Amino acid sequence: MKELVFALQFKGKARPVEGVEGKLAAKTTAAGQVLRTTLAPKGVQAKAESKPGPRATFESEVQMTGPSTFIESGRISYGKAGGVTFKTMGHGVLGASGVDGLQRGAVIWAVTDGRGQFAGATGLITSNFTVGSKGEVVDNHYVRLFLPA
Repeated sequence: MKELVFALQFKGKARPVEGVEGKLAAKTTAAGQVLRTTLAPKGVQAKAESKPGPRATFESEVQMTGPSTFIESGRISYGKAGGVTFKTMGHGVLGASGVDGLQRGAVIWAVTDGRGQFAGATGLITSNFTVGSKGEVVDNHYVRLFLPA
């Protein structure tokens, strides 16, 4: 097995699924990126710089399981490289961020299947995200996959 570790910032929307209580559908995309973190004398500075080329796409269904918990499953396509499917390990959390109109949350997903470069993949993806009052999502993924050699 070989290990593949990377991070991407996805942006898009989450919307209620019509006729299903507590269910949301999320669709986001991410360009190739350079994520830069600097530990400077004036504090931590961070920047995500988009790069031209194919985009990653993310689609999921979220089911609220309590006032601040949820489960989720979906798929991520990493351009022509392939993609993965995933499901929540345990429950994700969602709650107030301290900024008006903005919720924050986090979840850990287990990879359940892969295709293309990701065929036979196992591993975890952590998601740390915000959701605005109109459903706008900013979702940072940290991915650690194990791929057949």
